[in-house]
Amino acid sequence: MIASLKVEYSLRVLAQLARRHTPGAVVRIEDLAKAEAIPANYLVQLLNELREGGLVVSKRGKAGGYRLARPPSEITLQEVLSVAEPSLGRTRVTVKGASGPQVAALWRELSRRLDAETSKLTIAQLARGGEGGDWEI
Repeated sequence: MIASLKVEYSLRVLAQLARRHTPGAVVRIEDLAKAEAIPANYLVQLLNELREGGLVVSKRGKAGGYRLARPPSEITLQEVLSVAEPSLGRTRVTVKGASGPQVAALWRELSRRLDAETSKLTIAQLARGGEGGDWEI
């Protein structure tokens, strides 16, 4: 599976915010861009999408920045994917031909499994890097 740059950047910035998660505190966009080697102008757009998707909140002004909308242990990979790349794992397959229904059923099952597995993984686990077998699902 090939994840888009948008998904990769989303996961990187959310992991960074998880590592710096302190209730009420925000992280400046310049600090996030530098820490994760993401162009600041692209990061602004990405963070706006993550904000609209309910994953981060922003604070305006001189002391402004971004923080996670919820604790990192409550934000799943499935939620991130649904905001950053809603079509990932979704395939429109026709049911034409003798094997069409079987192929369509296979893709539906793979999509169901992807959703189920990514719902088990959290941004907190990502921020810890899968320590202690956290990647086991």
